Amino acid sequence: MEKVTQLVARLFLGHIFLLAGLSKIGAYAGTQGYMESMGVPGMLLPFVILLEVGAGLALIVGWQTKCMAGALAIFTLVAAALFHNDFADKMQMIMFMKNVSITGGLLLLVVHGAGALSLDKR
Repeated sequence: MEKVTQLVARLFLGHIFLLAGLSKIGAYAGTQGYMESMGVPGMLLPFVILLEVGAGLALIVGWQTKCMAGALAIFTLVAAALFHNDFADKMQMIMFMKNVSITGGLLLLVVHGAGALSLDKR
């Protein structure tokens, strides 16, 4: 049961980044414009997509899990601080706390690793 739970946890954490990265490809110009409107250089978008898609897939299969989870944890906190910092807006506060919660799950992967059903254990 523990092995399957670890796999499901990685799937849940990895899929949100994978889907977010893929959606940015499909809405590239709009995402770039939004980033720039928030003071983030749009030229960083390819790196964001690479991180989200690459590290998201890596979490799902359990490859370099501790490193990838650490990178995503930092990225997720930075994204929360940059894009969800208007606490007067209840939705933005919820989005901020969502990012903090995801970071908590990622930090558990940093500490405990991918688990038995992963490429890291092969």
